[in-house]
Amino acid sequence: MTAQPLSPARSVGSPAAGHWLAPVLETAAMASGNWPLAPRPACSGWTCYPRIATRRPGTDASCVGVARDFTTATLRRWEMTGRADDVVTVVSELLTNALRHALAPGPDQPRWPIRLGLLQPGDCVLCAVADPSGKVPVPQEPDLFTEGGRGLHIVAGLSDLWGVTTVSQTGKVVWAMFSAPPWPPPAGQGRWPAQAAGA
Repeated sequence: MTAQPLSPARSVGSPAAGHWLAPVLETAAMASGNWPLAPRPACSGWTCYPRIATRRPGTDASCVGVARDFTTATLRRWEMTGRADDVVTVVSELLTNALRHALAPGPDQPRWPIRLGLLQPGDCVLCAVADPSGKVPVPQEPDLFTEGGRGLHIVAGLSDLWGVTTVSQTGKVVWAMFSAPPWPPPAGQGRWPAQAAGA
């Protein structure tokens, strides 16, 4: 399922959300039916005060590995590793796409052209990659004989929901959401709730 790009959002009320992640949180919450955000999450709701981790990766290929390590360590710290492999793979794809397609060569490049953000607003994880390009990515039909062209298909296949939030005059943020039960599960439960019920 893909969310359509929405216009820049209002602030969600949390100064800790940061100016570039607040519209992403609102867009993802609206697209997933978790809007309006609550001060405290209900059993399955989202909060307007999520856990947040950000990183400013470099602009060379080695930054993808650093971002993968950062994502893995953050998910462990949050005890949200149930879908860590999917989240890490999607972070790699989003960052690689930003490096390949969103950076304009030359001296006019912003000092921090790409940003990575991870949010945990409830029982899910949201990853977001911001870049200075206003061009919205569109999935292409990949050629059987080429390596590239599959990144957004991978993002769509591994995430529960993904989309693009345009941020006026500063580019866009491509994000993906994962429902991610805490890992390890509480004592007496299987990996997913259905397993605990004998399914």
